[in-house]
Amino acid sequence: MELFGKSTRGKRLKSADRIEGTLPFVTAGEADEGVSAFIGNDVEVFSKNTITIDMFGSAKYRNYDYGGDDHIAVVHTENLPKLASVFVTAAIHKSSHTGKFDYGHNFYAKDADELNIFLPALDGKPDYALMETLISAVQKLVIKDVVQYADRKIAAIKEVALKL
Repeated sequence: MELFGKSTRGKRLKSADRIEGTLPFVTAGEADEGVSAFIGNDVEVFSKNTITIDMFGSAKYRNYDYGGDDHIAVVHTENLPKLASVFVTAAIHKSSHTGKFDYGHNFYAKDADELNIFLPALDGKPDYALMETLISAVQKLVIKDVVQYADRKIAAIKEVALKL
């Protein structure tokens, strides 16, 4: 089943040709979530609430408008609820980031169009409401863990301070 229409691709913009600005410019890589610069060039602007897949098959959710180079594919999930898009990003990453792609064999937009991903379904259609519920639950668990970690750190600092 085709879900998101044709994936698109950014255009090459060499580092030397980039004009400093405010638009995040996404390239391949893990550092800074693939944002290599903030540019002022006149480039195609991709919408927030989309997913990028870099030349290595690494998928990332974008909650902001951005430009992109030719080493990323953009999956157009603009019309999905945000948390459903986050869920879809994880499904895409699991399918695309398998070690199959590297400098010699890049991931391209056409590869995104051929990915098979597994999503929860209801009546033969993706169950985006369930995806949102699952991601929301995960977020709450993470927040709870962070709060517990911070509470333990504060207690440890207080204990050390009392001994001084």
